[in-house]
Amino acid sequence: VHVIQVRLTCLRLNALPGFVLCFQDTLFPYIKDNIKEYLRTHWEEEECQRDVGLLRKQALEDSSLDGVVPIPLESGSGEEELERVIQAVVDNVRWQMALDRKTTALKQLQGHMWRAAYATGHVKGEVFEDVVPAIRKWREAGMKIYIYSSGSVEAQKLLFGYSTEGDILELFDGHFDTKIGPKVESESYRRIAESIGCATNNILFLTDVPREANAAEEADTHVAVVIRPGNAGLTDDEKSYYSLISSFTELFLPSST
Repeated sequence: VHVIQVRLTCLRLNALPGFVLCFQDTLFPYIKDNIKEYLRTHWEEEECQRDVGLLRKQALEDSSLDGVVPIPLESGSGEEELERVIQAVVDNVRWQMALDRKTTALKQLQGHMWRAAYATGHVKGEVFEDVVPAIRKWREAGMKIYIYSSGSVEAQKLLFGYSTEGDILELFDGHFDTKIGPKVESESYRRIAESIGCATNNILFLTDVPREANAAEEADTHVAVVIRPGNAGLTDDEKSYYSLISSFTELFLPSST
């Protein structure tokens, strides 16, 4: 067991891969498998129409990109036309997801689909078993826990509000998404530190993505790379350079002072 001690770390900043087996394994496949049925069920609702409108606008902005799927307007000429428009939305969303796009239009629709899925019990945030006990221990020691993810704040709150451990939102002191800045840019971590009122060198950032770890280090935060099932592999240089953990039990953090 590797024990990592970080002096002066009074707050912790965590990326989602250290917590859950969810986005790649559950949430994104759910979107791909259920989007057509969701659109058919909710098409007449104002929220769904706003989502489609944003996707249509995004498709126009993307018109010069290879493979983009335009979303036609409806003329009200019947069920056949409606099915063609819905299929265009489905194809556009799947195209964006295949390219790992992070557009506001895509994230908004995904968030609304996940909200419905969580509320009906079709999806739960699967939390690794070492996570909740470790966070409770750190909070008792005076640490503060924040989430920074490429998933929207709304999606984060759904994930932890409807997790396999129940509603665990109370364990977190705040949430950040890419509105604060990209996770691969060091300035994002400086902005977060300023927002939470903490020096960057008093923050420990956990991630499974070396580019994010590098950006966080450039901002003078402490970093540990989390090795979990399903995560992308690391190069030999990355394994030797970064502090690696496979469980939160491997972290020892002194009490906040």
